[in-house]
Amino acid sequence: MVSAIREATDKRALIDLYNSVRRRTLEIVAPLEIEDYVIQTADFMSPPRWHIGHTSWFFETVLQAHKPGHRVYSEDFLFYFNSYYEGFGARIERPKRGTKSRPTVKATVAYRKYIDEKVQEFLENLDDVESILPLMRLGLEHEMQHQELLVYDIKHLLCDQFDLQLQPKPQSIVSVGGMADIPGGLMSLGYKHNSTAFAFDNEKPEHQVFLSDFAIDKSPITNGDFFEFIRDGGYKNFRWWFSEGWETVNREHWHAPLYWEVLDGEWFIRDFDGLRPVLERRNEPVCHVSFFEASAYAKWIGKRLPTEAEWEKAACYDARDSKHLFPWGDDAPIPSKANLFENGHWSVSPVGAYPDGANAVGCHQLIGEVWEWTTSDYVPFPGFKSEFDEYNDKWFVNQKVLRGGSFATPEVHIRSTYRNFFHTHERWMTSGFRCAKDL
Repeated sequence: MVSAIREATDKRALIDLYNSVRRRTLEIVAPLEIEDYVIQTADFMSPPRWHIGHTSWFFETVLQAHKPGHRVYSEDFLFYFNSYYEGFGARIERPKRGTKSRPTVKATVAYRKYIDEKVQEFLENLDDVESILPLMRLGLEHEMQHQELLVYDIKHLLCDQFDLQLQPKPQSIVSVGGMADIPGGLMSLGYKHNSTAFAFDNEKPEHQVFLSDFAIDKSPITNGDFFEFIRDGGYKNFRWWFSEGWETVNREHWHAPLYWEVLDGEWFIRDFDGLRPVLERRNEPVCHVSFFEASAYAKWIGKRLPTEAEWEKAACYDARDSKHLFPWGDDAPIPSKANLFENGHWSVSPVGAYPDGANAVGCHQLIGEVWEWTTSDYVPFPGFKSEFDEYNDKWFVNQKVLRGGSFATPEVHIRSTYRNFFHTHERWMTSGFRCAKDL
């Protein structure tokens, strides 16, 4: 079923995927109280109401362009639920999304229901699904991105309230440590075109790059690893930091990753399952660190961050140097191979908990858990062609690439070639890292 939905090439599969994705967004916000939907706790987050309206706004733009006679639901909604699309007219600024009490949550849900009915009707009566498939699939992938953002925003909104009864985490099944040696040479970087499967335009075209031999950590850096950096005065020693990173540390008064805090002299981490001591979570991947923090740790430990080509080589290539979609091969992700949203943990799992998802040389949890920082700038691949204006191409400046997905990423949404991107100081997302070094 996952494989069929992942490809979604005919009308019925597309409608099933649409209904599944739209239903999940509402399932994520269902436990919230009505007051939670409208609050904005930081400039970088958005109120849950805005997410459920914006993802409907996206599909209304599809109806406007492709359904003859479609009448706009509300001009006010077009203004409030636009995000960064200059080509679709005026929009509210992101930091001000939580300053408006209207449209109400009830009105926003009614809007979402209306758009769903119109899209369903549109698709049912469509003769040529191929003509609309790329845009519809982009809209669904876009909504899955917002599902992950919802998890981040809900965490920031209610981080001092959580003690949820979540699916129990698996424990470490195998012991993981050390680094894996990866041979260099020519490799193909990026997504290999397949007419039946989706990939964003920024993953294309596949092209050759040359790598020198390198080694990469077999697991993400853990809380225990990073705690040693803190105890050694890592946040107080400029020598480990880029100049801009050191300025950020001092300006923002950083002393540890986001959601870490000291109580009575002991370090704790706030998460969806409450406040827990760092030492209880020492074997879990460190989370909510910026590129600056990841780079500082790597320099402190005598290593560096991998390039995105090195990361993809580790995540996609087997011992015979053949490329696959995932570290374990070409089969779609399932809960036994990676900690993704369907696992229901709403948090990282201990290192070594998913041995079935390891690559051929023993690198674990390359998919799921945390988005992993690379040292590569987010720039277009050679030969890049934009497939949708203002979606990916407008961000090709001053950001770094992250790979691998997180515990909040839906299974059908992730690939080893997926290029996420954030600014170097950002850490509100589920971001971690592993280190590399030259051989």
